[in-house]
Amino acid sequence: MLSRVLMVGLLAGLVAGLALAVLQHFTMTPMIVEAESFEHAGEVAQSGVLRDFGDAKLILAHTAADPAAGEHDHGGEAGWAPEDGLERTVYTGLATILCAVGFAFVLLAGMLIAGDEITERRAIGWGLAAFVATGLAPAFGLSPELPASAAAALEARQLWWLATAVCTGVSLWLFLRTGTPWAKGLAIVILIAPHVVGAPQPEAFESRVPAELSAEFAARSISFMALTWVAVAWAGGALWRRLGGAAH
Repeated sequence: MLSRVLMVGLLAGLVAGLALAVLQHFTMTPMIVEAESFEHAGEVAQSGVLRDFGDAKLILAHTAADPAAGEHDHGGEAGWAPEDGLERTVYTGLATILCAVGFAFVLLAGMLIAGDEITERRAIGWGLAAFVATGLAPAFGLSPELPASAAAALEARQLWWLATAVCTGVSLWLFLRTGTPWAKGLAIVILIAPHVVGAPQPEAFESRVPAELSAEFAARSISFMALTWVAVAWAGGALWRRLGGAAH
């Protein structure tokens, strides 16, 4: 059983992840690159000194070697990031594949613990429920963000996302797996609790990214996450059946 779970999880994640990585390269990555251009432009403007010369304006930007930079000089330390081009494409694709493998293992573990038969149709149902818990519900408070977008502290956003995903998952389980009225009522309360508390928000809704680009990215990100869960679920269900038949 364990060997089958490992094999199906790895293969399902690899197959679905490869296809999703290609799709992501042509639909999501260009929007991120475009947003980064606004982010870098804003950094230059903030690090420079704006002077007026009549109708002309000149931005004097500090460099790391400029003694006048003062607090902007951090000793040349910077976080590592892949170079644009092939290196970035490879690392992004690898991250997508690893994420798909993780999704596959989560789905298989959940279905086995619940005692459900692992088929394509049932796996897709689990995948849709997982999307609601991890993607759709959190997006009501925290929409997907591009670089240079306004956002609250990362730790606060991560904590709220985790609480929302857990509460949504528990509420779906109670609502779909129990038949008592009190359990369904409790499921509704748990479902809305994180949204009543509210997601952490930035001090000011200021962004250097055009609103149209941010809105399109949010819509594509949510759709891409739904497609990821469904693709991984379908691949997992199909491979499970082909590599040993149905299991409980």
